[in-house]
Amino acid sequence: MRSHLSVRKHTTATALVLGTALAVAFPGAAHANTVGVTVKTPGATSGPASANSEISTHADCSSGLISGGGISQATGSGNGNHVMGTSPSSDGTTEYTGSTGVVGTDVTHWLGIGGSGGQVDSGFSSTPFALCFSSNLINHTQVVMNKTNAPTTATTVGLVTATCPANTVLLGGGARATPASVGDFKPIASFPTFNNSAHNYGQKAAADGETNPDSWTAVGWANGTNSTNYTYAYAICSGNNINVSGVTVKVRFSEASGPTTASTSQKATIGCSGGDGKLISGGAAISGGSVTTTNFTGPGSGGDHLNGSFPSDSSGNPVSDGTTTAAYWTAFTHTGGSSSPSTYSDVWALCADDGV
Repeated sequence: MRSHLSVRKHTTATALVLGTALAVAFPGAAHANTVGVTVKTPGATSGPASANSEISTHADCSSGLISGGGISQATGSGNGNHVMGTSPSSDGTTEYTGSTGVVGTDVTHWLGIGGSGGQVDSGFSSTPFALCFSSNLINHTQVVMNKTNAPTTATTVGLVTATCPANTVLLGGGARATPASVGDFKPIASFPTFNNSAHNYGQKAAADGETNPDSWTAVGWANGTNSTNYTYAYAICSGNNINVSGVTVKVRFSEASGPTTASTSQKATIGCSGGDGKLISGGAAISGGSVTTTNFTGPGSGGDHLNGSFPSDSSGNPVSDGTTTAAYWTAFTHTGGSSSPSTYSDVWALCADDGV
């Protein structure tokens, strides 16, 4: 039989071995996600006050860089107000609508552009949101723009995808449609995707739980025919020459049936869960459904539109200026004046861990 002393020696030795193993498994310099986001918004801008026109407003980052942005609209008692753009800007006024490719770096402004159809209402307004991003690793960003002269015929999809440069990571994106003088034309979708065959090169959206999408798709939609319609997609990407091999951007996605009744709206909300990282951007769509498994199809009516894509609380209410804890994204959709069978509302949240 061992003495009590030998047992104590054995126990002490075992503890030292375990302690050494624990020290190896849990080094002192533990991983800490350094991503931070502050939401900035100036509040609502009224309008448009006339048919077939638009108003532009902007949210700005006094510190940090744009990782994405959003827009929330008030519709009053009319059906005419709709999103015309939720997109980055170099100065809060200028738009990226010229040559395609990398169009800006280290952008700090976000546009919220609201358009009107044939109806106007004194209650129309648009509120922009800028997501001001910081990270010890990702200290530079770039904007990639792509565009298409589509749709030019009624109730056909005008889809375009912007893809981040190699060895960068997608942080967010946006959409724009022109001209506003075509009152039935608007973007109805703005979402993360992949430039690969599994997603048909941007025609299928990123699904819930997928990681590190590399592209952003925008979809234009019209209730009539016009040869000058253009749809623009914007991808917000990390800067060049940054080692992003340890970065994880996780997609959260939800799809809800409706709205299908004329002159009604619906909200869909999704959030980042505990291990996903910080909310850095989001997207929204009104669609024909199954957007992550089939090529994007339009909703049931040419008048269907978006009235919002914005950071929110879990109940779908927009967050306030200066919020640093936003964890949810909301899509706000509307049918317009006609019924819309087989229509769905889609929402995406992008959640980031920089691996630092």
